[in-house]
Amino acid sequence: MKVTAKKNEQVANMIFGSIYPHYLNRIVKNGRTKEELDTVIEWLTGYNHKILQKLIDEKVTFRTFFEKAKMHPNSNLIKGVVCGYRIEEIEDEFIIYKQCRQLEKLIDELAKGRKMEKILRA
Repeated sequence: MKVTAKKNEQVANMIFGSIYPHYLNRIVKNGRTKEELDTVIEWLTGYNHKILQKLIDEKVTFRTFFEKAKMHPNSNLIKGVVCGYRIEEIEDEFIIYKQCRQLEKLIDELAKGRKMEKILRA
């Protein structure tokens, strides 16, 4: 599927803190922990637990969340399909949408029981 400017804007304007509990519920029901989720998010964005909680409390959008992030240099190694979109084929003009899908791919891998070393592209 192709990303549109409208879809990119919809995702960019969503509040990260309103989606985080869904991420957490998904991984917990699959036997993983909040600490593991936060580790995955920290690897991708550079946000430690304290900063992550601050961003959630401030109700930042995904746009702000990713614009302030220091994306991991190996984030380009995150490939595959999430919600019908092949991550590596999402155009750079839709960078926020791409970064959101990269995060979701890591969370999918965590929920499916993949080893942390593989998730973090070690």
